[in-house]
Amino acid sequence: MKALNPFGLTARRRRAAARARGPLRDFLAAPLPDPSAPLEAVELVALDLETTGLNPRRDRMLSYGLVELRGGAIPLRGARHGLIRFDHRIPEAAAVIHRITDDQAAAGAPLEEVLPMLLETLAGKVLLAHFARVEQRFLDAACRRLYGGPFLIPTIDTLRLAERLFRLQNHAIQAADLRLFNLRPRYKLPRYRAHNALSDALACAELFLALAAEIQPDPARRHLAHFLC
Repeated sequence: MKALNPFGLTARRRRAAARARGPLRDFLAAPLPDPSAPLEAVELVALDLETTGLNPRRDRMLSYGLVELRGGAIPLRGARHGLIRFDHRIPEAAAVIHRITDDQAAAGAPLEEVLPMLLETLAGKVLLAHFARVEQRFLDAACRRLYGGPFLIPTIDTLRLAERLFRLQNHAIQAADLRLFNLRPRYKLPRYRAHNALSDALACAELFLALAAEIQPDPARRHLAHFLC
């Protein structure tokens, strides 16, 4: 998916809502935050998905983890994590990374139950993810398959924010430099186990708060538009 223009997004969502079904229609009809709003006044949802691969046309979501950000804080009471049912054999290369077994995946909740919850949680908010293209593309494919319309949401990508900072600082960029768990030590953030959807979502949320403070040290001057993809 291409990066979305936050100022034209409302019109695109309105057109898509006219064709969409069920929970997606309600999600697309929810008002979006004003891009000029102070960042701390905007609700963000850090989301991570573990999948069977990286191609949403043939691969499927296996688990989700999310945490919400409000007022520059991460209230962990709202954190959620779950498995999404997958009744086929998980590719070995994927299983080695996320450590989800075939039996665990088969016991997960059906996508038809998980997706409405994710859409309700994200409605009217901003999606936050590291390399957000993965979450955007998989949710888009699922929404099109189940509800006949696209997944359109204002998005902040911590990978792109870090890349922006590196370029402003004339920092030579190696591909590994932009990985979530290689960026965190720069800000003295704790080490978590990688490729668990919930810990990855929390790691992304914490990294975003550190990046936002470096991009704009004055909280009063941090506005949503400065961070959107």
